[in-house]
Amino acid sequence: MKRTDLLKTLIRKNDTKMVLLVMDGLGGLPGPEGMTELEAAAKPNFDSLAQRSELGLLDMVDAGITPGSGPGHLSLFGYDPLECSIGRGILEAIGVGAEVGWGDVSARGNFCTKDGKGIILDRRAGRIATEKSALLVEKLARNIKEIDGVSVRLYPGKEHRFVLVLSGKGISEEVADADPQQEGVPMRWAEARKPEGEKTAAVVNAFIKRAAEVLKDEKEANCCLLRGFSSPPDIPLLPDLYGIRSLAVATYPMYKGLARLVGMDVAKAGETLEELFDTLEREWKNYDFFYIHVKYTDSRGEDGDFSAKREVVETVDGLLPRLLALSPDVLAVTGDHSTPSTMSAHSWHPSPFLLSSPFVRSGDAKSFSERECRIGAAGRMAGHKLLGLMLANAGRLDKYGA
Repeated sequence: MKRTDLLKTLIRKNDTKMVLLVMDGLGGLPGPEGMTELEAAAKPNFDSLAQRSELGLLDMVDAGITPGSGPGHLSLFGYDPLECSIGRGILEAIGVGAEVGWGDVSARGNFCTKDGKGIILDRRAGRIATEKSALLVEKLARNIKEIDGVSVRLYPGKEHRFVLVLSGKGISEEVADADPQQEGVPMRWAEARKPEGEKTAAVVNAFIKRAAEVLKDEKEANCCLLRGFSSPPDIPLLPDLYGIRSLAVATYPMYKGLARLVGMDVAKAGETLEELFDTLEREWKNYDFFYIHVKYTDSRGEDGDFSAKREVVETVDGLLPRLLALSPDVLAVTGDHSTPSTMSAHSWHPSPFLLSSPFVRSGDAKSFSERECRIGAAGRMAGHKLLGLMLANAGRLDKYGA
């Protein structure tokens, strides 16, 4: 029996409140002073909470496997990402409100900078402003409407990101990323992973070439990369599995998209960290389960900026009392993966987490850190088991068996 099916049979409804605070890419590696960003941060509120919480480490996919944001979040929402896969493109598409039908293929796009020899110099085009990016998307949409009988629709995202949606006969999500995933190397063109993906790969490559022609006069965003080709999935939803009214409080489209795919409502949460907590306070009476997403720990880690990632942790720590004042019955704090600034990328290292409720076996932890979590009472476990642990601590699971 799948774990989700088992939990569904044990569900007991009550009025408890659960909060999952996801600080994207939270985990790190020791920097120049021998501490991770989490360890170096001045975070008295997290440290105090850790002293009365269970601490541990989460493997989002499996030991040694580096998770993408999609699999990492699926795991946190209780789905085994090895059994249930959702592509990056469909997450991004739903997050920006794109029209996506069954059989359509979506991709997450990055504007990028390439030189005259086709070498990718900057995969994010200097993280151009969202407003500028939207104008470029509009320009592409005016000039590229159809390729080889396949309809092309484009939607702006945040900063350098956009969404591509393809509709037509003979298309498939079986396409490898058109993105080298590193800088200083040539463009990597789309390739079919299976024969049914050959037409889509050809359309994607034609789109990128036409986009480069349309954008040739741009200094930074003169080309684009595409990845995460995917169609809408068929998965069980959280309300049906666990009978919970859940709300996502997030600012970035991909995370809103993932929340919608698993059956969460999505709040209008503004753009700042303070507005995330404003939204939580405003909606507190209306839901049982709250997913709060903080993006900037991840983006600063990807930028290789140790100090900036540490400062994000400190800013969230300053806002934590607002959450604690609501007296959630269960609070979990973790990341969807680790993003050490020393690597400037996602990594396979397990994510630190803390779990707070009246029923935890708290230890003698002094702080919330990777080192303390390594020896914490909760141990090291699969990330997709965290939600079940939250449900148990919320008194929402009956006994299994006689």
